[in-house]
Amino acid sequence: MIKLKNNILSIVTIFIVTMLFSCESDIQKVNKLSKTSFVPTGEADSLNLKYTDSGKIKSILVSPKMLDYSSIKSPFTEFPKGIHLTLYDANGKTTTIESNYAISYKKTNIIDLQGDVTITSQDGKKLETSQLYFDQKNEWFFTENQFKLTDTNGGFFEGPGVDFSKDFKIFNMQKSSGLVNSIEN
Repeated sequence: MIKLKNNILSIVTIFIVTMLFSCESDIQKVNKLSKTSFVPTGEADSLNLKYTDSGKIKSILVSPKMLDYSSIKSPFTEFPKGIHLTLYDANGKTTTIESNYAISYKKTNIIDLQGDVTITSQDGKKLETSQLYFDQKNEWFFTENQFKLTDTNGGFFEGPGVDFSKDFKIFNMQKSSGLVNSIEN
């Protein structure tokens, strides 16, 4: 009787241990299935996108690679190989923006430009920095990083932190130093 009891106890113990291990495996499978993979909804190579409004071109975006993450909670579009963007004002004047990397956040309409960011206006002003944000709604650029602004006369301003309008007409610097050259007529 004792031997039978020990055999039953052994069988029950083996059964319980087996059940516990199989449950752990199932829990791991459920956890693995519940994790969503972070993959783009769309992908484009050699992008050349023209944005128009009322028959006029407002901007042209050129990029070697675009990844679209529009199906996640905070959607964004990533340009891992950089961008070349040309903005047109109402008079057809251009502002050109280049960066090694860019990410555009759809909910906030903010573009984060990173790595050798250069903005050049049609009249020859050039701003260089390592990171710059663009508020698309207000058409406003800003950064807390070091920047350098040069003009066609050889003058320049540099320092940390700047914000300005897309046409460079309004320009606010936190701290700056530089050289201003003027040409007398």
